[in-house]
Amino acid sequence: MLNNLDSFDKKIIKILQEDSRRSFVEIANSIGLSESAVRRRVKNLCDNKAIKKFTIEISQDEKTSAITLISVASTSDTSTVTSRLLKLEGIEVVYEITGQYDIAAIISAPAISQINSYIDEVRKIEGVSDTNTVIILKTMK
Repeated sequence: MLNNLDSFDKKIIKILQEDSRRSFVEIANSIGLSESAVRRRVKNLCDNKAIKKFTIEISQDEKTSAITLISVASTSDTSTVTSRLLKLEGIEVVYEITGQYDIAAIISAPAISQINSYIDEVRKIEGVSDTNTVIILKTMK
C-alpha cells in the first residue's frame, strides 16, 4: 500500500506521524500544495487504508507499561489470536515471536490495576494457553 504513494502523500504521512494535530493549512504550506489538495489527499489515504487511524501518545511518566508473553495452543492459529489481541483496549503493539512463547504484546495503562484487567481480557481469548507478564520499570532511549 505505501509503495504506491507519491512524494506528496509520503510527506503528508511523515508530517502527521510527527504531529497528527497539524492543520491542513500548515501541512499545505510546508509541502507546497493547497489546503484543499492536502485535505483530499488525507481523505484518500484514510479511505485506502494507508492511514489506519489517528492516535495520541501519552507521556511515559503518566502511564505504566508491561510486556506480556503469550503462548498459543497448538490447535489454534497464532494470527487469529494476534488479530483478536489488536482489538483489545490497552494493547499498544503485538509481535509474533519465536521461542517458548508465540506472541509478545506491549500493554499500557495509567495504573497497574488497569493493566491487570487488560491481561485478564487477554487470557479470555480463545487459543491463549499461557501468559507471562513483566512490568516495565524504566525506559531508556
